Amino acid sequence: MPLHEIESAEALKAFLEGSTALVCFSATWCGPCKASKPTLEALADEMENKIKIGIVYEHTLGDTIHEYKVRAFPTYISFEQGIEKNRVEGANFEGIREMIAESKGSSFDSAGQSLGGSNLSAREARLARLGVPTTNTEDENTDDVEMKDAKADEEPAAATKEDEADATMENSEQCIPVDDKEEVDPTESLDKGMLEQLTSSMGFSLLRAQKGLLNSNGSVEGAIEWIMQHQDDEDIDDPIQPKTAGVARSFKCNECGKILSNMANLELHANKTGHSDFEESTTEVKPLTEEEKAAKIQEIKDLLKAKRAEREEAEKVDNVDREKQRRFMGKEMAKTREEMEREQRKREAQQRKREKDAFKRERERLRAELARDKLERQKNKGKLKSALGADGYNPSIIQYDDQNNEGDEDTGESAVAKKKFKADPSKIDSYIEKVSSYRAGGDGGKCLKILLAYVSNVVNNPEETKFRTINMENKAFKNKVKPFMGAKALLMAVGFQKPEGIGNEVLVLNDDADHDTLVETKTKLEKALENYGK
Repeated sequence: MPLHEIESAEALKAFLEGSTALVCFSATWCGPCKASKPTLEALADEMENKIKIGIVYEHTLGDTIHEYKVRAFPTYISFEQGIEKNRVEGANFEGIREMIAESKGSSFDSAGQSLGGSNLSAREARLARLGVPTTNTEDENTDDVEMKDAKADEEPAAATKEDEADATMENSEQCIPVDDKEEVDPTESLDKGMLEQLTSSMGFSLLRAQKGLLNSNGSVEGAIEWIMQHQDDEDIDDPIQPKTAGVARSFKCNECGKILSNMANLELHANKTGHSDFEESTTEVKPLTEEEKAAKIQEIKDLLKAKRAEREEAEKVDNVDREKQRRFMGKEMAKTREEMEREQRKREAQQRKREKDAFKRERERLRAELARDKLERQKNKGKLKSALGADGYNPSIIQYDDQNNEGDEDTGESAVAKKKFKADPSKIDSYIEKVSSYRAGGDGGKCLKILLAYVSNVVNNPEETKFRTINMENKAFKNKVKPFMGAKALLMAVGFQKPEGIGNEVLVLNDDADHDTLVETKTKLEKALENYGK
């Protein structure tokens, strides 16, 4: 019967019920488990009518594996009616065969091995047959306990360096080669049925069939593939050399070559390094004497103490550097904060100065306005040339400053004859200066923008008729041009005039207006607008 793959704890219990059974407790990460599985499958085929053989992985069982007291992988346990009778730890198939033979010989007298134990009777018989003296396992176990007690006495701080300690303890063991080897024919374990199929059915020679099975995965397809790839090799028909076999006394890591004395050290090495390719070795690991143990423990303590002191010294340096960095950053932050506060105070002082200067200029302007109003009242018997409209104070005319101090005047509904005002192009700069003097609320700047728009439209579009006429009833003109002295005079100076017979509500550009004067006025207005408010 083939090797049974057991998928769960319940399936394992069902497998153990009834007749005698052999179960291999394995792990997917275990190198010896992977290497020994093909041999286990061959053994299951060989023992098809004698005993049930199954394999179960530790991740499948989970915590249930502790019920079977498995401490190493692979572990082979024989059961009868679900009760453990014997076990072998490690890929020791000779011991497994002896354990199967004993189980079929109806002598399951032992009650199973203790936790972490092994099949001592089978091992002793095997060593005796090979002429190798048996070792006192109890003494070795005692040594392991003493080593653990010695480690337990170390300082608590040494726990952070247990990797270094484990590595030191492993390296402290002495490897002694043992010459109890014998030659074994590797072809004896080959499946006779597969050989018959390769030689009789497919016509391969026996030697090539044997080499194909040995050098492939043990299947007919793998053997054929190997033979086809190597059929032209010069040594394809050379005899198969016997292998040297001996008693397994330790384990060897094929990835780094390290010799490990027992399964516990193998598992420790696998967990630390991640290595998974292991094999049994005939090299014996000599245990340390009491004096060597004490010296090695003291060496580990000294090493851990030095490491701890080095770490503490490095932490002190790091703490000093961090404190320096913290202080430096604090100073930089304080300096930056002071600089920002200083800049803020400067901006606030400059703003206060600008406001103060603007207030001063506005006060002077108002005083000048009051003085002009006073003079005007004196000349006009206490009356101003303005009227109060529906929108509030909205002068009907602007008082233009000419040589005779005369200008247009409206007295409400009266139709008094007016003296015609003639603007002087040479006073354009003066008119612009008067408009620019209005600072309150930015009224002068708004007036300059509209005047610039009027002049720019005429300069840029001299053929457009609509730009040659200005509607004085327009809200923008009434509110932003008309109230300011010099604005209307500027328009009249560049060529705008009130046409005869049309009315007083529009200004029209004369046909003989000087284009150069318009261009020059546009430039002056742009400069005045740019400098306004500075």
